Amino acid sequence: MLIKNKKTRAALIALLALGSAAAWPRVVAAETVLRIGMTAADIPRTLGQPDQGFEGNRFTGLTMYDALTGWDLSSADKPSVVIQGLATEWKVDDADKTKWTFKLRPGVTFHDGSPFNADAVVWNVEKVLKQDAPQFDASQVGVTASRMPTLASAKKIDDMTVELTTKEPDSFLPINLTNLFMASPAKWQHFYDKAEGADAKAKSQAAWTAFAKDAAGTGPWKMASFTPRERLELVKNASYWNKDRVPKVDKMVLLPMPEANARTAALLSGQVDWVEAPAPDALPELKQRGFKLYANEQPHVWPWQFSRVEGSPWNDIRVRKAANLCVDREGLKDGLLAGLMVPASGTFEPGHPWRGKPSFEIKYDKAAAQKLMQEAGFGPNKKLAVKIQTSASGSGQMQPLPMNEYLQQALAECYFDVKLDVIEWNTLFTNWRRGAKDPSANGSNATNVTYAAMDPFFALVRFLQSSMAPPVSNNWGFINDPKFDELVKKARQTFDPAARDAALAELHAASVDDAAFLYVAHDVGPRAMSPKVTGVVQPKSWFIDFSLVSVN
Repeated sequence: MLIKNKKTRAALIALLALGSAAAWPRVVAAETVLRIGMTAADIPRTLGQPDQGFEGNRFTGLTMYDALTGWDLSSADKPSVVIQGLATEWKVDDADKTKWTFKLRPGVTFHDGSPFNADAVVWNVEKVLKQDAPQFDASQVGVTASRMPTLASAKKIDDMTVELTTKEPDSFLPINLTNLFMASPAKWQHFYDKAEGADAKAKSQAAWTAFAKDAAGTGPWKMASFTPRERLELVKNASYWNKDRVPKVDKMVLLPMPEANARTAALLSGQVDWVEAPAPDALPELKQRGFKLYANEQPHVWPWQFSRVEGSPWNDIRVRKAANLCVDREGLKDGLLAGLMVPASGTFEPGHPWRGKPSFEIKYDKAAAQKLMQEAGFGPNKKLAVKIQTSASGSGQMQPLPMNEYLQQALAECYFDVKLDVIEWNTLFTNWRRGAKDPSANGSNATNVTYAAMDPFFALVRFLQSSMAPPVSNNWGFINDPKFDELVKKARQTFDPAARDAALAELHAASVDDAAFLYVAHDVGPRAMSPKVTGVVQPKSWFIDFSLVSVN
């Protein structure tokens, strides 16, 4: 149509311009999406207590949920410390050190709109501790109770105050509680009321299954859609109680990608914006093509944890020390891992307040290692057979197969004959709680599960205290040393921070002198991402705050 009238044509142009202007904000405000390739082979459980180790906490715990206490993830330079979460303050009773009072944050609601209060805290404690509670879920116990083994009960004082009781005095409790995530009791009850089942237990299981598909916590991210083994889509919680942590992107998509080369290829092709643990040999290409790389030393250890049950070859301290002296950690760092590790000489390195003064120096000394092995009765013509259970991928596992093959070759020079039992990551993590005596160990006398060292319990106690043997916690090898038990008790019952640090340093030094682990590496949490991803803070933590991230 030809418009001859100038006024009409001008009016139409103005109208079109107005229409374009009206459409323009919608283009600018288009949904921003962050796509992440995880090392996990499956989406960690979404029902409130994740599986898959701390990768689960990172992606489906700290995103959708909050705990009473949390971690400060705001700095790349300072160690991450425990801060307020859904609790604003806490205090141990002066007269009875087994009782703690927690004041709760007012005005917080779950994603379904129901209120967070003392009743919700008691409900969430009892979901993993009280077997006759309707909401008790045995599947959540192993990944929760083992991380806070002294917590016994919770009691409501008033709507905004709860009292937590421990089995024994335990100064670690506020740290342990970072692992107890608060799920919505009202949302679960909604599913329970609709559930079908032969009895209350069957209805409860059905309710938790439904909850996992449509979860509700109080966290900065809300579940949008979930396809097991394929993807989890989270959207920002615009009404999150901490306005500084309302996510800066609209949606985050989590994709399981257990193989390092596949993750890296997905990043290079634009399928994802961010990958955990890129393939080390691809780092030069990633840098050359303008991708961003992040790394920071984490409180984390990549070890072999030894079996100490009767008949284990690792019961001889000469053998344990020999293994620690036979590994060229600098060679592993500079070669296979392209610089993406820190050599480990214990759980904590010099300068850490919990390091202590061990007399056994963990370093590369092949001659000393061979001498110790010969003293133990082994040599070129008589190798010591050991079997290690490991995974092909997983949270904090770094590059487990190539790293274990490196150790296999290195230890062969010190008269070890190493066999690898490679299983799926989540299975390995489950076996970790079952212990060296369980058939799931498949004859292995060592296990390769990386561990967090952010707090005393995670770093030391759960491995060294005899009462932490399976099924209680992660003393997989059944270490039973009265000295360790006494030092754990001393540290746990010391509420003065400086004195507690001194007790923990003594415990750590004793564990190094005992060569309790084969200490290999500290992870640096390598991540690679598109240049359009900004605002990333890589803290000195296993965790990271996705709320700060933007996609331009």
